[in-house]
Amino acid sequence: MENLRERFGEWVTLTEDGKDAETYRLLAELTVGGRRYAILQTEAMMRDDEIEVMRIVESPGGEPQLETVEDDGEWESVAEAYDDLMFGGDEVP
Repeated sequence: MENLRERFGEWVTLTEDGKDAETYRLLAELTVGGRRYAILQTEAMMRDDEIEVMRIVESPGGEPQLETVEDDGEWESVAEAYDDLMFGGDEVP
């Protein structure tokens, strides 16, 4: 499956069943537990230091698609892996 940044660039616009489109900055792509995830952030989320975790899945045509992570445990695991990637592990020197 191809890299989202190569396919879409730094910004991704998402729409959800009748809602207005929202543009997210693609912060990172990572694999946790054998699944691929995208870490996204809108400008408003950036001000509040929040992120969105989306699962990357492949459509039947081979296109990458994003789906919402509904499970709180899964979301937390990915968010923690992102924090470790960006800020290092939780070891205290």
